This record gives sequence, structure tokens and C-alpha cells, in this order.
Amino acid sequence: SLKDYIEERVFEIADYILENNCTVRAAAKKFEVSKSTVHKDMVERLPALSAGLAEEVRIVLNENKAERHIRGGLATKAKYEMKKCGN
Repeated sequence: SLKDYIEERVFEIADYILENNCTVRAAAKKFEVSKSTVHKDMVERLPALSAGLAEEVRIVLNENKAERHIRGGLATKAKYEMKKCGN
């Protein structure tokens, strides 16, 4: 059923995020769903299925969110470093 399919996906994504310490974006890409689907799965569906697992996932996602501005800054820096070399 659809319900079973969704539950299965929720657990698969949760496991993937925990094993790879990855972002919502990376999980969305891997499972070929949107970022909002991953978010909804982890924040709304997972807590109803497994509170403990949901908490673990939330910790990883919050850490990634906290580091997001650092990654963004590094990506931007790398981009400009590349441009400098090209001159």
C-alpha cells in the first residue's frame, strides 16, 4: 500500500542520513524526492513512527544546518579562488 511505501521510505531516508551524516539536500538527491519531502518525512512522519530515531536524525540535521553558512562560505571562496587562477 501507499502507506507502507511511505513508511519504508521514511526509515530508509532516516538510516541514510544517520549512516552518512548527510544533509536534507543530499538525501533528497539520493532518493530522488524533493527536499520538502525529506523534510516532511523526517520532521512529521518519522516522529510518529519512531521518536528515538527521529531525535537522532534531528540532531544530525540541526548540526548540518548550523554548519550550512560555513559550507556556503567555503564554496563561494573556492569559486573565487578558481577565478583568480584563471586570470
